[in-house]
Amino acid sequence: MTRGRIAYVVLACALSLSGCALLGGGSSEPLDTYALTAATPEPGQRSRRQILIAEPTAIQALDGQGIVIKPEANVIQTLKGAQWADRLPRIVQARLAETFQRSGRYGGVGKPGEGLAIDYQVVVDVRSFEIRVDGADRAEVALYVQLLNDRNGVVRSSRLFNATVPVSGSDNDAFVAALDRAFGIVATEIVNWTATQI
Repeated sequence: MTRGRIAYVVLACALSLSGCALLGGGSSEPLDTYALTAATPEPGQRSRRQILIAEPTAIQALDGQGIVIKPEANVIQTLKGAQWADRLPRIVQARLAETFQRSGRYGGVGKPGEGLAIDYQVVVDVRSFEIRVDGADRAEVALYVQLLNDRNGVVRSSRLFNATVPVSGSDNDAFVAALDRAFGIVATEIVNWTATQI
């Protein structure tokens, strides 16, 4: 390879790498990583029913590790420098299952593949899981839940659960703490409502 050809290749590589840096593809800055906590509902009468918590569905913006923030009603962004520890639906599924287990009201609570003889499925659609910053900063969580009879495939009952919690602070920790509180409210309401339906 000639000296001129070598210089051209080196220059092309340098330009390529600087372009990647400008696009943010080469950033190695660590992200703050968060999970949700499970709520602890008040204990109630125990049932022999066994329930399965299916993995929730969600639109693409909510079906990843980005933490959604909305500066306007129809504008979706992700919280800078932060991410969920896993895809949001998987975190919601795990913590909702744990909330059901902590209630002590059911003969068994599990997720797909755990081998339970299921009576009912708790089928969840994540409608909202975001920080709103178009006024007073607040966390909004909305989960649409259907109770599906696993024996005959009939939906026993369905309901939309939502909660709004003000954000106390202006950093990532404060935003996620508000989302966690809102989720705890919704998860507790789901467990209590399910007990009245099955």
